[in-house]
Amino acid sequence: MKRYSRRTILFASTLEVLRSQNPAQAKYDLLVRGGQLVDPVQNLSAQRDVAIVNGKVARIAPSIPESEAVQTLNAKGMIVTPGLIDVHVHVYDGVAPLGIPADPNCIAKGVTTVLDAGSAGAHTFPGLRKYVINVVDTRVYALLNISVVGQSTLSPGNPWGELLDIRYANPKLTVKTIEQNRDRILGVKIRLTENISGRHDLEALKLAREAADATRLPLMVHIGGTFSTLPKILDLMRPGDVITHTYRQEAGGILDDRGRVLPEVKKAVANGIGLDVGHGAGSFGWAVAEAALKQDTFPGTISSDVHQYNVHGPVLDLATTLSKFMHLGMTLEQVVERATKNPASTFGFPRGLGTLAVGSEGDVAVFKMEQGDFELFDSVRQSRIVHRRLLPVATVKAGRIYGSASIPVVTL
Repeated sequence: MKRYSRRTILFASTLEVLRSQNPAQAKYDLLVRGGQLVDPVQNLSAQRDVAIVNGKVARIAPSIPESEAVQTLNAKGMIVTPGLIDVHVHVYDGVAPLGIPADPNCIAKGVTTVLDAGSAGAHTFPGLRKYVINVVDTRVYALLNISVVGQSTLSPGNPWGELLDIRYANPKLTVKTIEQNRDRILGVKIRLTENISGRHDLEALKLAREAADATRLPLMVHIGGTFSTLPKILDLMRPGDVITHTYRQEAGGILDDRGRVLPEVKKAVANGIGLDVGHGAGSFGWAVAEAALKQDTFPGTISSDVHQYNVHGPVLDLATTLSKFMHLGMTLEQVVERATKNPASTFGFPRGLGTLAVGSEGDVAVFKMEQGDFELFDSVRQSRIVHRRLLPVATVKAGRIYGSASIPVVTL
């Protein structure tokens, strides 16, 4: 009996994979056929076929014959997007306290490219590169934690963080590590919650600012529950930097006591500072997001902050986070933009990611838009009934079918 690797997925009735009768005469390696292609870079939301050869997108057209491809993925009735980009995950599995395996939680869920947001610092990044980046199928990049030890909190086992001793914040070593790993490190990360950075959060932020400026890379700042006020934190941020945990429902967030978006936040966004979701286990509140969106304070990027304490709920995956923002009134096209086009440009990923334009990377995500009544929770256990949600069905990375998140792997 023929044996398939554990990455082989049998799509059964969810998606049909067809093989050409004459593969030697086929123009394309893979054809994703019949789906609604949503690609904000091309301002496209329509039925299109996507043909891939040698790992790159070779053609986009309303109809491409199956006979022209070695393999055809039938996506009729599905949503087809560029492979999603999640700019806030924790995949330093087995080392950083929040880490989870990348592949079953990212590429298997339609996310071909991720940013690990500060799990590793200068002392621990070599391990992230050797044991995660170099071996998993998910395309992993990183934001380097300004603390040389990387992320250290493990709630509830140990709630104390990596910057309580500010001597761990070492901009010179951070810069050196970035310069040695420019191909994989795309920015600097700092967490400013008081149990992580204490009462010297602004001092620590200045050191992170020094490293970001020296490397000319963006700085991602984790907010909420901080000793210093958000306006003071924003004063140290620059255009191109990013706030994460934007819709966190606790002190130190983007709303004042009357539920209004702080004027300093609106000014920061107007000046080029990005707002990232970073849902997480404690960083997304329905009420905050509802109030902010009514005041036209939208996220620039939608990320999951998926880790071991939320992967089984309330986050689950990036597709579920996108579904929550559709419930909040954003369109399918708007949420896909914030998980493809926007993150690709915000963090300087290599060209060809976040789009399916001809010549780009052959990364494709296929989703089912499920209709019904579904209860989804925020990080403070408040729920909303949503009437449609995106379910990951299959993923293609660089022209190769990875598999289905909704059907178990079958090994023959």
